[in-house]
Amino acid sequence: MTDLGSAFRTAFGRAAEGVWHAPGRINLIGEHTDYNDGLVLPFALPRGVSVAAARRDDGVIEVRSLQADGTVTAPVDGGTVVSEGWPAERAWAAYPVGTARVLREHGTGGASLLIDSDLPQGAGLSSSAALECATALALCDLHGVEIDRPELARLAQRAENDQVGMPCGLMDQSASLLCTPGHALLLDCRSGLSSQVPFDPAAAGLTLLAVDTRASHALTGGDYGRRRAECEQPAALLGVDALRDVKDLAGALGRLRDPVLRRRVQHVVTENHRVEASTGLLRAGAVAELGAMLNASHLSLRDQFEISWPEADAAVDAALRAGARGGRMIGGGFGGSVIVLAASDRAGRVRDAIAAAYAKRGWTAPEFLDAVPSAGARRLS
Repeated sequence: MTDLGSAFRTAFGRAAEGVWHAPGRINLIGEHTDYNDGLVLPFALPRGVSVAAARRDDGVIEVRSLQADGTVTAPVDGGTVVSEGWPAERAWAAYPVGTARVLREHGTGGASLLIDSDLPQGAGLSSSAALECATALALCDLHGVEIDRPELARLAQRAENDQVGMPCGLMDQSASLLCTPGHALLLDCRSGLSSQVPFDPAAAGLTLLAVDTRASHALTGGDYGRRRAECEQPAALLGVDALRDVKDLAGALGRLRDPVLRRRVQHVVTENHRVEASTGLLRAGAVAELGAMLNASHLSLRDQFEISWPEADAAVDAALRAGARGGRMIGGGFGGSVIVLAASDRAGRVRDAIAAAYAKRGWTAPEFLDAVPSAGARRLS
């Protein structure tokens, strides 16, 4: 990344008071379980979003990004960003402005922010949550406000839900703020309780590849919200607070007539079981056995939740044919990335097989990232 301190002085004509960083995340397993009050198992990436910032005392949030043109200036005490109808070219700024408006209720105020990111946008690696969390840490430090990290994650989630209009669950913000190196985070999205689960693929002779399929997604569209509604509706019909509470899957499916709702319920319930099983495998040191869990999750997301896309299916299929242990799509769906678990000495072969599958179809070449469990959000300077 750029030297943000120097870039901040150039942009704003004064020194930054600090630089904060929040990572993107990969969810190892537990997709679309978070807003169903379920379990997830994400880990933080070495890449993320950094924010250089200095306090303002005029109630204004001023935001610039090295990845976008122009400056966005907005009052901290404004209404919801989504109701203000910001144009598309300013959409990225809704996340830090929305975060500032939520945190204002807890004693923070204005600031000048300069943002830099080395996360590919639209790859499903949670650049939006990283931006919210880096902004939240910066604002709290600048204004001397202390909020514990689980609560800060909920406030960042609220900023995305209420301010930006994206009905996401708690996972992304929690992963960005709470993850530690060499571990995945087992998070109960109902209680907010979490625990660190050892996860070191390299020590087991394995490589976890993140594959940006180059099919970009935007979760503020209608498909994600529709899937959430298709989970809330059967929960109400079954008389439970959330699909996490379904204990008798066969009985629940027998009570639902709509085949679409039946498929959604089946995915969520079985995906929670896969999180529990995967956690047990990791704690037992059986990292290689995760491959079967990844494969089952991908099939469920493709066939039961119906959110996969052609590039993801082709990448997983090519990886398995090349000898990978397992793979699955990650993120909200309809575009983004997949993860592939392979023996380290086969990782190059797997990369080549995926690239060849794309070239055969005339698709844009995918991009690869070694997904190493890394540190959560922190102040850099």
